[in-house]
Amino acid sequence: MRATGQGEVDAASRNRGVHAEPRRGLLARLPIGAQRLLWPLLVAAVVAVLVTGVIVVVQPTGPTPAPAATQALDAPPPTSPQPGAPSATTPAATTSPAVATPTPTAKPTTGRPVAPAARVATSKRKGVGVWTFDGVSQALASSGASWYYTWDVAHPGVTSPKGAEFVPMIWGAKSVTATNLQQAKKNGRYLLGFNEPDLKGQAEMTVEQALELWPQLQATGLPLGSPAVAWGGDRQGEWLDRFMAGAKQRGYRVDFIALHWYGGDFTTANAVNQLRSYLQAVHDRYELPIWLTEFALIDFSNGVRFPTQAQQAAFLTAATRMLGGLSWLQRYAWFGLPATDKDQTGLFRTGSTATAVGRAYQAAR
Repeated sequence: MRATGQGEVDAASRNRGVHAEPRRGLLARLPIGAQRLLWPLLVAAVVAVLVTGVIVVVQPTGPTPAPAATQALDAPPPTSPQPGAPSATTPAATTSPAVATPTPTAKPTTGRPVAPAARVATSKRKGVGVWTFDGVSQALASSGASWYYTWDVAHPGVTSPKGAEFVPMIWGAKSVTATNLQQAKKNGRYLLGFNEPDLKGQAEMTVEQALELWPQLQATGLPLGSPAVAWGGDRQGEWLDRFMAGAKQRGYRVDFIALHWYGGDFTTANAVNQLRSYLQAVHDRYELPIWLTEFALIDFSNGVRFPTQAQQAAFLTAATRMLGGLSWLQRYAWFGLPATDKDQTGLFRTGSTATAVGRAYQAAR
C-alpha cells in the first residue's frame, strides 16, 4: 500500500506544477498596488490547495488489511493442523518470518471425538466381597465400592482405594482370639459377626456356642452385626431367630442384622420381589437395620446353576435400585469382586477388565 500511495503523491506534485505558471503570468499583468493586495490572498489559496492535495493523496481509498493478514499470506502453510496455533488475526502472527516462532506444544488432533470415560457411581451403601486375584486393588478402585470386606479382620494384598472403607469380620469360633479382636478394632469402624454359622463347611456353629463367644466381639466397642445366616433369617425357630432370642435374654448387644441371599429364579422382576420380601420380613421381625453382605443370582437347588451375564446384570441393576429405596437397608455387598469360570457372578476378570455384571455394578448406587 505504501508504494501505491507514494505514486499518487508524485502525480499530484506534477499537476500542481502545471497549474502554477498561468497563475503567476496573470499576477504580473496587474498594477503594483493590486499585486500587493492580492499577493497574500493568492499565497493563502496556494497553500490551501497544497494541503488539500496532500490529504487527498495519503487517505486510503478502501479498508487496509491488518499487517498480520499480509504476513500470514506470505508465510508457508502448516503441514498439519495445530490446535491452539496463532491465527492470522492474532498478534502472534505479526512476527517477522526471520524470527523463529515457538512451536505449539499441543499435539495435532485426529478430528475424532474422544469417548467419555465410563461413569462410576457410588454411595455409602455400595459394597463388595473381596478376595485376592491379579489386579485386585485396581479392580476394587474401579468398581466404585464405598466399602468392602474379606471375611477376615485384615485385607492382606488389597489396597483400600481412597474413600473406601474396610469392614473386618470374625469368621468363626477359631477366629475369636485376642489378636484378631484387637486387629479388628484397629482396622475398622464396624464389626461383622460369624459367617454362615448355620451351614456346614462355613462357620458351622451351634447357637449356644455363638452366644458364649459373643461377649468378646461385643467388648471391642464397635457397632456389631449379627451372625450372617445362609437362609431362614425370617423364620421363627431357625438359627438366627434362636440366636436373637438368646442375645435378648442375656442382654447382649446386636446393632444390625447381617444377611445373605441367593436367588434361583432368574427372571429379574421375580428375583427382585423375592429379595425385597425376604429383607422386609427380617426387618419386621427384629426391627433392626439390615446389612445385605452377600447377594447374587445362583441356583443351588440342583447343584450350582448360574444365569447368563445379561440376566445377572439386569438383576443387579434392578436390585440395587430397589435397595436404594429401603431406608432401613444400610449397606449391601455384591458377591463378589473377582470373576472366574467358577465365580461367574464376579465383577472383574482382571484389574482393568470388568464383566457385563461389573459394568452394571459400576453404574449402580
